[in-house]
Amino acid sequence: MEGIIYFEDGTLYRGKGFGRGGTAVGEMVFNTAITGYQEILTDPSYAGQIITMTYPLIGNYGVNMSESESDSIYARGMVVRSISSHPSNYMSESTLAEMMQKLGIPGVSDVDTRSITRKIRSEGALKGVISTEITDVQGLEQLLKATQLKEDWMKVVGVRKAKHLAGEGCRVALLDLGVKGNMVRELQKRGCDIMMFPYGTGLEAIEAYQPHGLLVSNGPGNPETAVEGIELIRGLMEKLPIFGICMGHQLLAHAVGGSTYKMKYGHRGGNHGVYDRQLDRAYITSQNHGFAVDAASVEAKGMVITHTNLNDHTVEGMEHKELPIFSVQFHPEGAPGPTDTEYLFDRFVTLMKERNQCL
Repeated sequence: MEGIIYFEDGTLYRGKGFGRGGTAVGEMVFNTAITGYQEILTDPSYAGQIITMTYPLIGNYGVNMSESESDSIYARGMVVRSISSHPSNYMSESTLAEMMQKLGIPGVSDVDTRSITRKIRSEGALKGVISTEITDVQGLEQLLKATQLKEDWMKVVGVRKAKHLAGEGCRVALLDLGVKGNMVRELQKRGCDIMMFPYGTGLEAIEAYQPHGLLVSNGPGNPETAVEGIELIRGLMEKLPIFGICMGHQLLAHAVGGSTYKMKYGHRGGNHGVYDRQLDRAYITSQNHGFAVDAASVEAKGMVITHTNLNDHTVEGMEHKELPIFSVQFHPEGAPGPTDTEYLFDRFVTLMKERNQCL
């Protein structure tokens, strides 16, 4: 079946459709990872986005549901240069196309993904549509104009009600803005007792669990729209150790009185260099975000910048001068990507133990 990609500026690409036939509108972004396409698609942080993979061959090792970061696909669609229909891996359970077919996600292949990536890098993230149904440009244009992109996805992609994951160690209240499975697993490896709370949970409900610490997860959308989440963090800042990751990092910036801004095309991939100022070490990290923290705005509110991006020097981490609060923009849990910065979960557990004498 034919697949079409149409950008809001009128640029058109024609290729082949794969996955579930259909039409999807979203923010067009690109990801530079070579592997990990399954984890990327099932990361709730991609809600509302159409992902172009810059690596030319996708799907060559198939999919294995144990590698998924959630139970669904949150991306609106995927664009690739070439999709493999004959994966080769002893753990493969099905093809990527079959997985997307089952979960209802359209894809387009056999297009010039280098051209698409260069376009996004040059003009910034754009609204676009992919379709295997609508073939005329006028119809695609009308659909784009009639569709307004959602900015508060973090409110709807997490758990619907509190979920308890028993453990013998420190009690962690996890504010679920679209948490990845591996983030939860990293806490479980350290023996944590975890209560996952949905967006919109009030302060009293969190405190009733009597947590030793708060982890604010990754998630999709514009952090400025997460007003309730920001207020919740603000209410717990002087009561608990807090660790923010990705969206959690951005909400923490707003909670202390700082600000964030939308990046031109964001950081998405498994090969982003980050400098840890405290350890005087550089790390390669997994990232997925389209917003960044304004350094001056948080430094004026008692935060110290601990990590910076080695490519564009944007803020990648910060901590409070006095309170046991810290955050990072990258994904220390990897999945996909390097896991060299998992030491940050150890730091979080250490802070909880020092403050609360939990196990």
